[in-house]
Amino acid sequence: MKAQTVVAIVVLGMIRTAHPATPQINNSRLPDEVRAKQVQDMKWGMFICWSFSTFAGREWTPTRGKDASYFRATGCDTDQWCQTARDAGMGYILFLAKHHDGFCLWDTKTTEKKVTNSPIGIDVLAKLRTSCDKHGIKLALYFSEGDWNWPGSVDGKRRGGKNPEAKKAQLQELLSNYGPIEFWWMDHAIGTGGLSHHDTVAWMHKFQPNTFVGFNHGRPAGRLCLRERGRPGKIGDKGASKYNKAAEGSFKGYHVAEFTYPILPPHRGGAQWFYSLPKHDNLCHPAAKLFSDYQGAMKHGNIFSINIGPNYAGRIRDIDVRTLKQVGEMIRDARARESADRAGKK
Repeated sequence: MKAQTVVAIVVLGMIRTAHPATPQINNSRLPDEVRAKQVQDMKWGMFICWSFSTFAGREWTPTRGKDASYFRATGCDTDQWCQTARDAGMGYILFLAKHHDGFCLWDTKTTEKKVTNSPIGIDVLAKLRTSCDKHGIKLALYFSEGDWNWPGSVDGKRRGGKNPEAKKAQLQELLSNYGPIEFWWMDHAIGTGGLSHHDTVAWMHKFQPNTFVGFNHGRPAGRLCLRERGRPGKIGDKGASKYNKAAEGSFKGYHVAEFTYPILPPHRGGAQWFYSLPKHDNLCHPAAKLFSDYQGAMKHGNIFSINIGPNYAGRIRDIDVRTLKQVGEMIRDARARESADRAGKK
């Protein structure tokens, strides 16, 4: 074999090792119980909210007068996000792909209001996909069903516009171009966008039949029960849900329940799901609380998504990194004790 050929093979191998390929999508639908176990095995994860509201200092950010330049991030450290998740013993990152303002964190063809037209100029979702694969973290997505840029919307209010074809096109892009998406956190806060929940799930399963889809309220559909600001509990426990009680008590299609809340404790001023304000940089729920809810999730077969808001530079706050690392240590210590107990009983 020629020396040049050997060098080429070695270099190619190094490239493949440094940049692992995006996992392929499994288009053969697995039995519900098998897929549910795969979702449950992710245990807990990081819910990343990063969009216009990061720079507005408020939870909902009206679109009037704002184009892509409003997203003024000076950096995007997806490796830090994933390394922090891995240190915390997390199995996935749940990433906000689009909030009600319609700003897309991927390079969509459906609108000019997208991150690749912002000053940062990169496809954040593609960058996150690469970091997730590098660090062994699964990927899930949040998606606002409605959009204040669509016909019939009331900017900044609960009435979102309807554009079912745009909704379908955006979901198709996300399901086709970014590898397997473990589950979807669909936000019904400003409506369906003109496509019913049943039809939304059917459309999404055309591209990824094994993805789990959940809706935080509205007409129930999908296999994932969402509990926004909820708590651990078995499926059907209405008290574990704040906004989805009716579905919890009646819908029979759920196979896994997810609950989530912000790592920021209640405070005055600023956002809570997104990065708040610099004056709140030392506020954070204690590690003991997060660990307790993690244990509750494991007891009931839930998954637990703790919400984090990266700052203006696209990095997770120092206090969040420290707290999540502590939780990871608690989880590893608990597992070590369980292993020791099992060994002692043999």
